[in-house]
Amino acid sequence: MGAADVAQIALGLPPEERLELARRLVESVVAPLPLQDAITEGLRRIEDLATGRVKGLTEEEYRAAMK
Repeated sequence: MGAADVAQIALGLPPEERLELARRLVESVVAPLPLQDAITEGLRRIEDLATGRVKGLTEEEYRAAMK
């Protein structure tokens, strides 16, 4: 079974299980500690958005904040 097969199966999982799988895959990559910390923080932020704990910006809000 190759990566494409695994990906096809993984995409059939519920969102919560896909997030957990993504976290485990990223964490399995050996990275220097500062990079690992950044990856962990990025995953936490993605989960916050995906689970609704935080509300993301609309494109309009984002563009206004960038001015």
